[in-house]
This record gives sequence, C-alpha cells and structure tokens, in this order.
Amino acid sequence: MEIGFFKKLIKVIVSEDKNYISDKSDEELVNLYTNDGEESAFDEIVSRYSDRIYGFAFRITRNTSDAEEVFQEVFLTLTKKLDTFRGESKFSSWLYRVTVNASYMYLRSQKKHESNISLENYVPYDDKGTLMGRIMDKDWSSRPDIVIYGKEALKIIDESINELPESYRTVFHLRDIDGLSNEEVADILEITVPAVKSRLHRARLFLRDKLSDYFHEWRR
Repeated sequence: MEIGFFKKLIKVIVSEDKNYISDKSDEELVNLYTNDGEESAFDEIVSRYSDRIYGFAFRITRNTSDAEEVFQEVFLTLTKKLDTFRGESKFSSWLYRVTVNASYMYLRSQKKHESNISLENYVPYDDKGTLMGRIMDKDWSSRPDIVIYGKEALKIIDESINELPESYRTVFHLRDIDGLSNEEVADILEITVPAVKSRLHRARLFLRDKLSDYFHEWRR
C-alpha cells in the first residue's frame, strides 16, 4: 500500500480518538482518567475548563501572576485528587469549589487583598424587589449608554468590585458574571441559598451606591 494511504488512515484514527474523548461528559472523563488511566481524558478536562478556571482565579486574586499560581495549583490538585470526586454534585461545581479554596488559601498565605469593608449595613431587597430602607435619590438608570459603558465608568465598576470582601466578591462573580444559579453557587461555596441571595443583594447594593456616587458627580 502507498504511504499516502497510511497517512490518511492515521489521520482518521487520531480524529476519531479526539471525537471519542470530546463527546464524553465530564463524569465519563473523570472515570476514564481515574479508573483507566486515560491521559487524554484528563487533557480534555483541562482543555474544557482551563479558561474558566484561570478567569475565575484572576477575578478572585485580581493579579495575573497570582491567578497563574492558583491555576497551576488547581490542576495539580486534580492530578492527585480527581478520584475524590463522587458525583454528588456537578463536576463543574466541584471544580469551582476546588478553585475557590485554592484561591482563598493562596491569598491568605500571601496575606493579600483582605478587605476591611463591612456590608452588614447594606439592607437586602424586600419581597417585592425594592431596596429596603434606602433613599432612592440617585437614579442613574436613565444615563446614556455611552456614559454607563464609558472607560471611566467601567474602571469605577472594576475598582468597586475589587473593594468587595472576598465572600461577597466570589458570590457576585459566580452569580452575575459566570451566570450560575443560586443553587449552584450555594453548592460550590457550601452555604445556603438564602445566604447566597443575601450576599448577592448586599454586593449589588454596594456597587449601586458606588456607581450612584459616580453618576451623581458626573451629572453635576
């Protein structure tokens, strides 16, 4: 047979192998790696989640080099402890939890980013969705998009998010940026759904106040 035929055959086999792995669910990939030692299954997990894990680690640590350290620690942990995943929750939730713990441990070991802001005075929404006990005199909802999404406003938003205490910032990122449900966030952080809602409300209100101050000054 011609060499060209063998090259085509190898390409087809490799392609089929990649499709075989990529079509697997997270749980199936975990089983393939932990039970059968299938390295390509672990590679697929890394490929599937690397961007999300690095991005989430960066949002918690707020530093590229710190995020890289956490990222490496998370996947090093996976090589050692992937067999501890019992399927009691979604694999993505379990992986987020590993990332949260790794990020917190890293920050505390480096004694970085400890916020002394208390959000206990920020009252959550009532049953109708109205902010209780707040004087709504700083309405900026009618500001033009060009102002709301301007560079200066986005910088204020980013700086305000960074001022949030770790526990509130983490909930805010998981819920409002990564788009997870309250139940998923509660599962990841191992807290109750009401606790998730409370932290999220207070974080949103804190950010709203920060932006209200900015747009109030802008209007003047």
